Amino acid sequence: MIALVTIKDKRGVKRFIDFPHKLYEADAHYVPELFVSQQEMLWPGSHPFYEHSSAQLFLVCNGDKIMGRIAAILNNNHNAYTGNKEGFFGFFDCINQQEIADMLLNAASAWLRSKGMENMIGPINLTTNDTCGLLVEGFDCPPVIMMPYNKPYYEHLLVQYGLRKKTDLFAYRVSKATANQKAVKLVGKLEERLQTKGIVIREINMRDFKNEIIKVREVYNKAWDKNLGFVPMTAAEFTHAANSMKLILDHRFCIVAEKEGKLVGFALGIPDINQIQINIKKGRLFPTGIFKLLLNKKRTDTLRVLMLGVIEGYRKMGIEACLYGRIINNAAHTRIRQAECSWMLEDNYLMNHAIEQINGELYKRYRIFEKKL
Repeated sequence: MIALVTIKDKRGVKRFIDFPHKLYEADAHYVPELFVSQQEMLWPGSHPFYEHSSAQLFLVCNGDKIMGRIAAILNNNHNAYTGNKEGFFGFFDCINQQEIADMLLNAASAWLRSKGMENMIGPINLTTNDTCGLLVEGFDCPPVIMMPYNKPYYEHLLVQYGLRKKTDLFAYRVSKATANQKAVKLVGKLEERLQTKGIVIREINMRDFKNEIIKVREVYNKAWDKNLGFVPMTAAEFTHAANSMKLILDHRFCIVAEKEGKLVGFALGIPDINQIQINIKKGRLFPTGIFKLLLNKKRTDTLRVLMLGVIEGYRKMGIEACLYGRIINNAAHTRIRQAECSWMLEDNYLMNHAIEQINGELYKRYRIFEKKL
């Protein structure tokens, strides 16, 4: 008998996390999420998100067989910042059956309505600082680190339910072989020009990581304040995110723009460890997965540039180009052969143009949906 199951314990969370492994077992492009990080995100009290907000997980099962999953997410900080009454849905995975998708989405909608929400947005996996968006174009290769992946039929399931496009998110691919070298070579002259204005482009100081992160958070919360779904990250959230990535960070791809000791912009690139993770069964690091990750992380040939921002008052000075250029120049002396710049809002014309100027190719598109409750 098909039934909706409300997750209330860690055993249920484990089943929730493991469901996609079965659903995608024949898909060569599927990358299992690391179990420990998913468990931390989905169990209240384990993640700083739950200091201010909440979520409810649901499964639809036929006996012991799971047919779909979804999370209803109430981000109180988002609503306090925007003044809206919006709830999110995320971690959506489902067999290709409209009845099952409807049951999941109805459960999320009902839970959000019970919390006073008037609109549902997603897929967003906790916050817009985490993986979000539904892949709608670009199914021919695996996702890079911290980017989602899903079955092509998901879009039809969501649209048939009544969800409509809110915005699209772009992912650009920049190849070492085809990058516009003329634009990259101009970076040196641009940096010299910025220095005459007291602006220095440099790599992050990993020896002073704690203090650097405090400065970067200030830039992040100012530079992204106009972006869709942006909510200032708390100190605990930002520190948690930074520490979770520290093991794979490479100072050559963490670049900041600084004026008189104050950061005014930064860019972050991280190695695409999904190239390793794709071979870690069910995302379990133990007993052997941890060795695969640590031993092979330097063998990745793709970089994801996941953050680049400049605070207002310092934009259109060439800082954005210098941040990109420094990462590209540093990558030229490594085994990195390509980078993904993601995600970019479809209406962020300034940043999209900057990527296109260096011959970035728009190769994946993700969609955020919404529906009135």
